[in-house]
Amino acid sequence: MRAQHPTDAESAANRKGRSLLWRWDWEESKRRQVRSLHGCWALCSGETKFPVSILHVMARWCLARTVTVVSLTVTLSAVAVRYPSCRLLHPLLHPFRELAYSAKNFSPRFNEKDGQVERRSLSGLYEVENGRPRNPSGRTGLVGRGLLGRWGPNHAADPIITRWKRDSSGNKITHPISGKNILQFVAIKRKDCGEWAIPGGMVDPGEKISATLKREFSEEALNSLQKSRAEKEEMEKQMNRLFNQEHFVVYKGYVDDPRNTDNAWIETEAVNYHDEPGETMDNLLLEAGDDAGKVKWVDISEKLKLYANHGNFIKLVAEKWGAHWNEDPVPGCHK
Repeated sequence: MRAQHPTDAESAANRKGRSLLWRWDWEESKRRQVRSLHGCWALCSGETKFPVSILHVMARWCLARTVTVVSLTVTLSAVAVRYPSCRLLHPLLHPFRELAYSAKNFSPRFNEKDGQVERRSLSGLYEVENGRPRNPSGRTGLVGRGLLGRWGPNHAADPIITRWKRDSSGNKITHPISGKNILQFVAIKRKDCGEWAIPGGMVDPGEKISATLKREFSEEALNSLQKSRAEKEEMEKQMNRLFNQEHFVVYKGYVDDPRNTDNAWIETEAVNYHDEPGETMDNLLLEAGDDAGKVKWVDISEKLKLYANHGNFIKLVAEKWGAHWNEDPVPGCHK
C-alpha cells in the first residue's frame, strides 16, 4: 500500500500544522469526535447533525486514549477541553491552531488536472472555501490534510481478486444453508491498524488506474518488491493473464475512510478480477509484502469484518457472481 507523497511545496505548506487540528462547533453539532494521528478515535457524547449523503462512520468511532502531536504526546482529556467557542485547543497546542497553508510555489488547482496530480473528484465539483477544498460528504470532526498526502481528493485503487472455493477434486463448494457456491477473495492484514482489507493503495501522479491495481496487488499480496528479477518476470506473465481479462468495476467514488478530514479525503476505484478456473492464481504464491502483515484467501460472507467500507465492495462482488453471502435460503427472508 504505497502512501501518496505530497509535492515538496505541498509538504512545506503543511509541515507546521499537518499533524492535527480539532474543531468543536457546539452551535452546529451536539456530538463531536476527536481523532488521533494514527487513525484511532475517541468518542464524545451527543448527536451530530450533518447534511451529508454518505455518513463518516469510520470517522466517528472511538478506540484511542492518546493523541500524538509532532513529538509531543498528551492525554486526550488534557486536549479535549470544551470551550464555548469553537476552534479552541488546549494552550499546549496553540502553535498548531492554524494550518500553514501558504508556501511559495504551492498554489494547487482544485477541481482540475494539476500537472500530473489529479485533483478532480469522481463525485463531481467540490467547494473550495478560503483556498481549502471542502469534503463533499460533509464534516468529519477534523480539519486540515491530516494523514493524507494531498488536499482534496486522494485517489486510490483496490483490486479485488476472486476465485471459487473448491474441494480436493476441483469441484465448487456450496454453502450448506444458502445452497450457493462460496466465493473467495485475496485479503491482506494491514500493518497500520491490524484490520483485514482489500489490497490497494494510492495512485501515483500520472499513473493509470490499471497500473495501480496491478502494482498494489503484486506488492502487497505477492511481495514483488523482494523478488529477484527472474521471479518478477515469471510473476509478470501470470499477472498479465489475470489483469488483462474482462473485469468488473465494483465501485468508483468517495470512500468512508478513517483518515478523511474536512479538507482531504480518499476516493477509490474498486475493480474485480475473477479467476473462474482458478488456474492463474494457483501459479501465484501469496506472500505478504509492503504494508501488508499477512495475506490469505478468505471466504466471502456477511460475517466478514473488513477495514473501512471494504465489506460493501465485497458484497457487491458476491451479488455479481451469485455467490453465497448470508445464510437466508430465500432472499429477503429473515427470522
